[in-house]
Amino acid sequence: MVTLQIVDHKNYPRNSLLRSLDEGEKHTLEAALFHQADYVIIDEKLGRNLAKCLGLNMIGTLGILLKAKQQNKILSVVNCVKGMQKRGLRYNNQLVAQLALLVGETA
Repeated sequence: MVTLQIVDHKNYPRNSLLRSLDEGEKHTLEAALFHQADYVIIDEKLGRNLAKCLGLNMIGTLGILLKAKQQNKILSVVNCVKGMQKRGLRYNNQLVAQLALLVGETA
């Protein structure tokens, strides 16, 4: 069972490796390091690469949706992805199609 903890934005110790990230990703990784998070939710490739370098375990939003589907918390991964895409999130279509196939849906 995964528990999600949302933390307030604080002035976490700065890490010079994170300078190239946008503010949201930078704060996410700084908070994860500070709180010794089990996982960090991050989608962008650069952020994921830096999280890996920092020894953080990560999961993306598609991974969260997969777990939610497996635990019967959502009816459709594809519908959730489409809803997020309407709000401006972008996903690799091939990855979405593979995920849909994995959970028995069509993209």
